[in-house]
Amino acid sequence: MWLLFAFSGPILWAISTHIDKYLVDKYFRHSDTAVLMVFTALLGVVALPVIWAFEPRVLQLSALATVVMTVSGVLYMGAMLFYLQAIQSEEASVVAPLFQANTLFTFLLGLILLHELPHWPQLVGVVLIIAGAIGLSLDRRLHISSFKPRLVLLMLAATFAVALSGVVFKFFAVHDEFWSTTFWTFVGEGLFGAAILAMPKYRRQFLTLFRRNPGAVIGVNAANELINLGGGLGVRYASLLAPVALVSAVSATTTFFVFLFAVLLTVFFPRLGREDLSARNVTQKAVGGVLIMAGVALVEAFGPKG
Repeated sequence: MWLLFAFSGPILWAISTHIDKYLVDKYFRHSDTAVLMVFTALLGVVALPVIWAFEPRVLQLSALATVVMTVSGVLYMGAMLFYLQAIQSEEASVVAPLFQANTLFTFLLGLILLHELPHWPQLVGVVLIIAGAIGLSLDRRLHISSFKPRLVLLMLAATFAVALSGVVFKFFAVHDEFWSTTFWTFVGEGLFGAAILAMPKYRRQFLTLFRRNPGAVIGVNAANELINLGGGLGVRYASLLAPVALVSAVSATTTFFVFLFAVLLTVFFPRLGREDLSARNVTQKAVGGVLIMAGVALVEAFGPKG
C-alpha cells in the first residue's frame, strides 16, 4: 500500500501546482507571495483542534520532538515560499522539474540521518525516474543564455528545505505517533504565518487582498490547500512504510502529471493554461513518461513487502 500513498502526492501536487500558478497570476501578480502563505498557515491552524480531538496525546510528545517537529513545519513553509517566488515568474512546467533535486537531497539526508540503504535495482529505478522527469522538461532551445540562476537557487533552497523537513518528520514519527508529529508540524506552519502577519507590509497586502476578493481567494486557496495537504499527508504516511528516498523518487513523477494536466487544460480550458502540443514536444514527454513508469516498476518490485 505504500506505493498507493506515495502516488497520491505527485497527482495531487500536480493539480496544486496549476492552482498555485492560477492564484499567483490572478491575485498575486503585484503582491508578495508571502501573503499567500498566510492562507496555508490558517488551514493548518484550523486543523489543530481537529487533530487534538482525534488524538488527545498530541501534548505528550517529548520536548525535543515537539521543538524539532515545529521547526519542521517552519522549514516546510519556507520551502513553499521559495517555490511560490519561483512560480511567480515562470511557468508551472518549468518550475516543477526542478523539484527533482528533492530526491537527491533526500537520499543524502536519509543516508546520514536514517541510515537507509536502498537496493541497487531500486537505485536504478530512481535514476530512471529522475532521467524521465528531466527529459519531460528539457527546453528544445538549449543554450547558456537560457540558464536562470535565480530560479535555480530558489528551487534548490525549496527542495533542500522540503527534504530536510521530510527526513526530520520520519526520524521522529517512527518513534512517536504520526498525528502527534503532524500536529506540531502544523503549529510550526501557524507560527510562520503569524510571523508574516506581524510585518506591517504583508499585513496590509493581506487585508487589501482579503477585502477585494474574499470569496474567490479563500475558496480557491482553501480547496488548493486541502489538495496539497492530502498529497503531503499521503507521502508522509508512505515514508513511514518505505525508505524515505524511495518515496521521494516516486514523487519525481509530479513532473509527468504537471505536463499531463497542462495538456488537458490546453485542450479543454485554454484560458487556464497552454502547453506546446507539437509532435516533437509530445514525443519527448512520452519518452520521459515511459522512463518514469519503468523506474517506478523497479522501485515497486524491489521495495519493502507487506
